[in-house]
Amino acid sequence: MSHLRFGAFLAPHHPIGENPALQIQSDLELAVHLDRLGYDEFWCGEHHSSGWEMIASPELFLAGVAERTQQIKLGTGVISLPYHHPFMVAQRLVQLDYQSRGRVIFGSGPGALPSDAHTLGIDPMKLRDRQDEAMRIIKRLFDGEERFSYESEWFQLRDAKLQLRPFQKNMEFAVASTKSPSGMTLAGKYGAGVLSIGATATAGLQALPRQWSFAEESAAKHKKVADRKTWRILMSWHIAETREKAREQAGG
Repeated sequence: MSHLRFGAFLAPHHPIGENPALQIQSDLELAVHLDRLGYDEFWCGEHHSSGWEMIASPELFLAGVAERTQQIKLGTGVISLPYHHPFMVAQRLVQLDYQSRGRVIFGSGPGALPSDAHTLGIDPMKLRDRQDEAMRIIKRLFDGEERFSYESEWFQLRDAKLQLRPFQKNMEFAVASTKSPSGMTLAGKYGAGVLSIGATATAGLQALPRQWSFAEESAAKHKKVADRKTWRILMSWHIAETREKAREQAGG
């Protein structure tokens, strides 16, 4: 029987105006502490325009975490695939997988902040389709297909093949999901795991009972398996010395 796994997800959020170098160092130290405590996974995200979410490259940050930790799995939570050439994403993930000795979980999303897409000049209506397309290409690259070419409206490949396949035999894929069916449906299409980010809000939490069925239906349609063991649900936690102090500090 599988044990219940625990992880930590950092956007991360930091107060604007505090020392960025100290904030990043604090996040790295938190990852080390979680590894020592025996947490299973550590996730961090990608943002570019909010001001308080400072990590622009989860792969770069997790490379620092990899050098400081021993066991904890390292999840990109998430790489906004429409912002990147998929070949370069695949290359960075493979390098990180070797540096961490096979601890990477590839989490992806379409991009959560409208301001990020605006900054990059990307039509927000195309984000989810681009994520789907990029996932398909990255999987082909990871599977070690013979050299192939591909032309899209937003990227091109010419005789593409990775120099190295991932350290892991089968790197786990995960897809970010909120309260709409699209994330779950995409996860099912590829037999990928799910990162239910929307569960931190009441509407997202209430949507969970119906959500998994979208993944199962999509998986069946594409002859994949939706494994409930790979469904990760984000919840907000506040830890203090006692339950009473935690409630007082968290405002309720």
